[in-house]
Amino acid sequence: MRQLDLFKAEVKPPLKPAQPVEYKVVALRECPAPEYLRSCDTPQHAADYWRQCVLPTPHYDPEKECFVVLLLTTRKRVKGHHVVGIGLLDQVLVHAREVFRPAIVAAAHAVVVMHNHPGGDPTPSEADIRITRDLIRAGQLLRIEVLDHVIVTPHRHSSLREMGFFHQ
Repeated sequence: MRQLDLFKAEVKPPLKPAQPVEYKVVALRECPAPEYLRSCDTPQHAADYWRQCVLPTPHYDPEKECFVVLLLTTRKRVKGHHVVGIGLLDQVLVHAREVFRPAIVAAAHAVVVMHNHPGGDPTPSEADIRITRDLIRAGQLLRIEVLDHVIVTPHRHSSLREMGFFHQ
């Protein structure tokens, strides 16, 4: 009888449902940027902002794709940025919910989405074009304009808006 007791499963009381919590959004760090980088009205400014403020972060890995959303005011000035995801060598998982959540919280008027191509070629892939069009549609529903999708490499960048992918 004692040996059977060793194999009895311990019965635990049922878990309580999780209680709601209050959330607080806080800035992680200041990103000192010169005055010309505080305006994001060209793809070059966005790429320069990436190199100045995203590249030096400790979690950035140049060997993996990293997807970032720049949060902008009505005058296209950078309020801040949010790292949406860090992926693999050739892909990163992106969902509109994760892109627009910080934009809604920060009361951003518009966004510029950006990611890097570790291979060094800033040419957009079919997946890049597809997610850009999905984000444009989601932004239209939320009334948050997607101004551009910039693909950055160490020495070059490309703008999907300038390449004509924003016109349907």
